[in-house]
Amino acid sequence: MSELQTHDDEILIQGKFEELLKLCCNNTNEEGIALIRKAFDIANEAHKGIKRRSGVPYILHPIAVAKIVVQEIGLGYKSICAALMHDVVEDNPNFTIDLVKSVFGETISYIVDGLTKIDVAFDKEKSNQAENFKRILLTMNDDIRVIIIKIADRLHNMRTLGSMPVEKQQKISNETLFLFAPLAYRLGFFKIKSELEDLSLKYLMPEAFEEIDAKINATEAGRQDFFDKFINPIENKLKESNIKFNTSARTKSVYSVWNKMRTKSVNFEEIFDLFAVRIIFEPTDIIPERTQCWHIYSIITEIYQSKNERLRDWISTPKTNGYEALHCTVMAFGVWVEVQIRTKRMEEIAERGFAAHWRYKDDTAQEEEVDRWLAKIRDVLVSPETNAVEYLDQFRLNLYSSEITLFTPKGKTIILPKGVTVMDFAYTIHSRIGDKAISAKVNHKLVSLSYILNNGDQVEVLTAETAKPQRVWLEYAKLPRTKSRIEAALKAEVQGHIELGRKLIEKKLSEFNVEPQSRVFIKLCAAYGVANKRELYSKVGAGIIELDDFEKQLKKNPPQKSAIYWGFGLIQKIIPGTKKPIKEDETQKTDETTTETTKIDKKKTFLLKETFEKKLTYKTENCCNPIPGDNIIGFEIDDGQVTVHRQECPEANKLAAEHGDKIIKVKWTTHKVQSFLALIDMRGIDRIGILNDTTKIITGEMNVNMRKLNVESHDGIFEGTIELYVHSIEDLNNLITKISKIKNMESVRRL
Repeated sequence: MSELQTHDDEILIQGKFEELLKLCCNNTNEEGIALIRKAFDIANEAHKGIKRRSGVPYILHPIAVAKIVVQEIGLGYKSICAALMHDVVEDNPNFTIDLVKSVFGETISYIVDGLTKIDVAFDKEKSNQAENFKRILLTMNDDIRVIIIKIADRLHNMRTLGSMPVEKQQKISNETLFLFAPLAYRLGFFKIKSELEDLSLKYLMPEAFEEIDAKINATEAGRQDFFDKFINPIENKLKESNIKFNTSARTKSVYSVWNKMRTKSVNFEEIFDLFAVRIIFEPTDIIPERTQCWHIYSIITEIYQSKNERLRDWISTPKTNGYEALHCTVMAFGVWVEVQIRTKRMEEIAERGFAAHWRYKDDTAQEEEVDRWLAKIRDVLVSPETNAVEYLDQFRLNLYSSEITLFTPKGKTIILPKGVTVMDFAYTIHSRIGDKAISAKVNHKLVSLSYILNNGDQVEVLTAETAKPQRVWLEYAKLPRTKSRIEAALKAEVQGHIELGRKLIEKKLSEFNVEPQSRVFIKLCAAYGVANKRELYSKVGAGIIELDDFEKQLKKNPPQKSAIYWGFGLIQKIIPGTKKPIKEDETQKTDETTTETTKIDKKKTFLLKETFEKKLTYKTENCCNPIPGDNIIGFEIDDGQVTVHRQECPEANKLAAEHGDKIIKVKWTTHKVQSFLALIDMRGIDRIGILNDTTKIITGEMNVNMRKLNVESHDGIFEGTIELYVHSIEDLNNLITKISKIKNMESVRRL
């Protein structure tokens, strides 16, 4: 949207830029400030007259991104300049990368170029979204600031997402949850990560967001009273020890509460760790920070009883994203309370991520830690040949994984994601150890390669020179880099077999003065029962097929029909798109159940309804079993084929992020015939007749058909799950309400 820039717009723009400059003046020299002014002038000229969908001048967006970069992340003037100009090259052909390079130099122009390529990729709605994400991630191989500024850009876009159409809100929010929030977490930007998650939930599930947000706010007064009562004795003891500190209560984010309610199947009232107490202190130079953290821990546990199994020591072994703190959980007034102990340095790193490390580089240790982290990220970015969707799935596994500390026989520390196996550990040590692994000793006890490792395990990998990678190892591997190394080894082995087989067959053919022609290989493929020449080579090279009867097979004259079929693999390889021939005794069949597909107009809302033939015009997915009335998201997988997921479904989140162009607007209509599968969970105090009362309501009062009933009673507790069919979410809620009123029934909820 472009129009003349008004005088009021110019005043607004200048005011916002002055706010940015004030933030920069504290830690930027005159040369840096001069470059920031130049970057603003170029960006302001490039975006002159252009407005965002909300109606504000476009230049306010790059200014806001630059403010996030300096104020919330803490990067320097080069990043600020790049943030100001991140849309310049794409939006105005008069401003090229070469121009940026001539004015600002190599580094800034490189960052701007990286950001431009990312933005162009995201604008291509019809391209594979997973491919676009892959391009983004690969930029981390060169300059991490590219992805950091992109996260800042996404944060501001999320803050201003309200002016976008609903389908755009869904697409962008799913992208954010799927990739940008995990990336922010991995980079250590916890505050930004939480805000990205909250904003995504706000647009994806507005009713759930508002309900939880209201409940959190309603408990604020009670939390403050409890916090004051809890913290007072601790503060008195800290003052007696002459420790300079401040305390605060950190409340769980709305998304964290929602996610826990969903994953743990609990109500809001059942979440007891709604807030944690944070103690941030100024360490002295005389005693190590770690020792001082443990001293504060001892003060706390003198007052309150500690829950030892909940102790988290991230000061001895920081997380790979740089997080350092000592977490303990103590009992106070009948409630378990988490206390987080940090220095000011640890707090800044926790809030602002790895960018804060560079402020504390008084020795090489911090710099080396950043380098180690970047090396791990780059290690994940290998295998460029991998399918983009698979690549993205593998990368995400490394973003949110909890970590465990493992030890080699000599005591060297290895930090890996939780859930890794001996196979992963072996390849982490070295590819050759992985390739030759046969088993391992974990804590001096013999285990298999598929054994899942636990925190603190000491692992000795046992190898043999005769060992080599097996395809089953791919099932043992949990880390993407392990799988890629196994696949590379298997591929190399197969290629070796093919090459050896080719030489052996060509040698045999030359012995009989036969040219290696297609008709010859059609005969050989038929004779040895393989689909094509490549498979023949591979099996001969691997020793699966022996060539002792080669002359006899070569002289055979197989029937013409067989030759056609055995040669099909080779023909299809030579002529791509060749269709398989139809056998003489075969007749073409049509699938009577297949419906004629129609082109969907994505500008209109697709109505989810029943037809007169008692069929659905769409498909509900089994991963989440949506029911009419649920908050949903729709996808056009093939022309005319619509699939529906519940909005909170992880698979829907993945699809929307990877294939945003497939999202369509969908709306439920009334369903009177078709029933939908739902699963409910019940729990109560056991008594004679409680199951009978339940089934009476389901089948008698509500006339609902049950598919499966699973009930268990133990120690006076009644628990059960029921799979049943309902017409709508309203029917299900009515059913749950009625069952909840049964005597001794404590809780009933949908799973």
